[in-house]
Amino acid sequence: MSDRFRIYRHDGEAVFMDLKGREAWALRELLTAGPGGITSLENPAPRLSDYIFKLRKRGIDVATVTESHGGEFAGTHARYVLRTKVERVAHV
Repeated sequence: MSDRFRIYRHDGEAVFMDLKGREAWALRELLTAGPGGITSLENPAPRLSDYIFKLRKRGIDVATVTESHGGEFAGTHARYVLRTKVERVAHV
């Protein structure tokens, strides 16, 4: 099973892309989150950064916004925001 997405390139051309597994999951999560994006803190996944890397290799523009966080292990984390126009077309 996979998900079919319509990806709009920078020149306006629309292409279809079938994704499965964690890549499809990550793109669905990015779509659901909208402009607020996602983080591994809010969307636990074994390798969220790897799924984003793979989407980028496919030509999907995902911005990385670095955010600070406090707590016992204070530091920074990434928030990923979808910049490419994408529509989920079907579950095939």
